[in-house]
Amino acid sequence: MELQFRNADLKDLEKIVEIYNSTIPSRLVTADTENVSVESRIQWFEEHHPETRPLWIVEDDHQIIGWVSFSSFHERPAYSGTVEISIYLDASCRGKGYGKTILQYCIDNAGKFGVINLVALIFLHNEPSLKLFRYFGFEDWGTLPDVAVLDGVERSLKILGRRVG
Repeated sequence: MELQFRNADLKDLEKIVEIYNSTIPSRLVTADTENVSVESRIQWFEEHHPETRPLWIVEDDHQIIGWVSFSSFHERPAYSGTVEISIYLDASCRGKGYGKTILQYCIDNAGKFGVINLVALIFLHNEPSLKLFRYFGFEDWGTLPDVAVLDGVERSLKILGRRVG
């Protein structure tokens, strides 16, 4: 699988939001319960920088299949080497092995961005994502029990982490 990674442009934000919104109904991936707008994600988009906190568009044969981002874990400078990784795939591309290729790319390239630790925040009931990250050696760094309520059901959040630098 030969994927292409490129820095996202503002013109990509509509597709980024479309892919993100497609995950909301599953109640597996995000704590958002309603679709977000492109306008509401502009500040988030601008918080990414190609030199330190990339937001990549992932393409396969020149077709956008998803996106991946490194976001600051915390705004205080002592945490600058730790980033949260987020991977979102188009609905037609889930379960086809793309996640492994994308996560490996992120691990291999994290050092270029001053990243020492990657963390992923994953709902405890999101078994496919937990399996993916654990396959790459991410360990349980914490559990936040019943911190989210989705459709009246309390859900726990798992913090997985891996030192990469």
